[in-house]
Amino acid sequence: MGKKDPRVDAYIARAGDFAKPILTRLRDAVHASCPDVEETMKWRFPHFMYRGMFCSMASFKEHAAFGFWKGTLILGGDSKNAEAMGHLGRLTSVADLPSKAALAGYIRKAVALNDEGVKAPRAARRAAPKAVRVPADLASALNKTKKAHTAFAAFSPSHKREYIEWITETKSADTRARRLQMAIEWMAEGKPRNWKYMSA
Repeated sequence: MGKKDPRVDAYIARAGDFAKPILTRLRDAVHASCPDVEETMKWRFPHFMYRGMFCSMASFKEHAAFGFWKGTLILGGDSKNAEAMGHLGRLTSVADLPSKAALAGYIRKAVALNDEGVKAPRAARRAAPKAVRVPADLASALNKTKKAHTAFAAFSPSHKREYIEWITETKSADTRARRLQMAIEWMAEGKPRNWKYMSA
């Protein structure tokens, strides 16, 4: 018999209104297709365990995501993991989910892989990340605030890009200046760009 975790209930309750029905549908689908699944929280988001790692779901500010531990063996070329974390792409509404039958098929395939003891394929070695190009106004502001400079230097390339994109995507100089000031304040506190959306 499967096992639900009240921390997953709390996670769904805290998710954005758009995400609640998506996460609920995914959770129900996993339990329906794998009655012995057990829920847990890992890396601050819900995971489903069945004879080891199985699948997971997560909610972000503007989309939700769902992925299988052995996703490439389940979806192959149909995987949308280039669009978002997981294998189903950016999920912004229930309409973005595969049909109930297709989703159930994916889950049953994941069950079969775990029943057979198939190991997850090793990820291919990634090319070295491209150098992050810091715009002049951000570089200047960082040089004036030692704590922010130190934090930014320690961030991963993806965390650096999140700040850079947030600052440079603005349409007005006033908005850019406000974002730049806010970014420096957050970085001085050691916070990544999306710190508000990270679960405790």
